[in-house]
This record gives sequence, C-alpha cells and structure tokens, in this order.
Amino acid sequence: MVQAQASTLIRRPTDQVFEFVADNFHRNYRHWSPEVVEFEVLSDGPIRPGWIARQVRVDKGRRTSARFRVSHYQAGERLAFQGIDKPFFVEYRFAPIHVHTRVEFRFELQRLDLMWRPFERVIRMAVRDGAESLVRNLKQVVEAEIAATPDERQAAARPPIV
Repeated sequence: MVQAQASTLIRRPTDQVFEFVADNFHRNYRHWSPEVVEFEVLSDGPIRPGWIARQVRVDKGRRTSARFRVSHYQAGERLAFQGIDKPFFVEYRFAPIHVHTRVEFRFELQRLDLMWRPFERVIRMAVRDGAESLVRNLKQVVEAEIAATPDERQAAARPPIV
C-alpha cells in the first residue's frame, strides 16, 4: 500500500470550509486539483454516501480515468471516497481551530499492480508530493474564494493557537 497525508490550517470557519470542499465538491474540486482535466457527476442529488463521480487526471504527463464513490460523509467533519475501478481511498477531515479550520488530507493507493512495483519508491514520493501540493492549493483557493469575517481578520493578526 502507498499512502500519504498532509494538512493545512485554513483561515476560515469550519462550516464554510466544509461547505466549499465537501458539499460543493462537484463545483470546486478542479479549483484545488488542477491535474483533474475532466470531472463528471454520475449520481443525482447532493453529495452523500453512495454518490458517484468520474474524473480524468493528467499527472506528470500520464492520463488516468477513475470512477469513485463517497464512502463516508459526516457533516462538518469528514468526506471520504473509495475508488470503484481502481483501488484507492481519499479522505478529507475538518477540525475547528479557534475561528479557523484544520484540514487533513489522506490518500491511499491500496494495491500497486505488479508492473508498477519496481517504481514503488518513486510512486511513494509522487503521492507524498501530490498530497502536499493538494493541501497548499486548497488553502489558497478557499482563502481566496471565501471572504474573511471580522473575527477572522482579527485572529489572522495574531498566530493561531494550535
């Protein structure tokens, strides 16, 4: 199994960050994940367990397509996806830190095909770098898209308590 975790502190309230990332995933995902060149919702209705989507990504010149389903949705706290065609798991966790939000991202490639095993070390590094890049992008996008409240502006003037 290949896995990576990364986290960031987003200077916006948890309810707004969760809404932007999870509830509006279908609209906003490509904003923080520019490797996604196509995204299609395959389910009707709002995001919830069982909701399915398809993505096409181009990572370092390699084009891949995958369908995935929401495996966990806990309002304000957690959103997770499980690959349908490919063995991967993605999780976003949200935690309030004063008037800000700690977002933790986790990616697991649950099985590495035999032909890719000689490249496992390189794949691990790419997955780690991808997770770190994703949370950096997510922070930038959310803080640019969601206006800061007066409390947040005041809190941003001093370091957060972590």
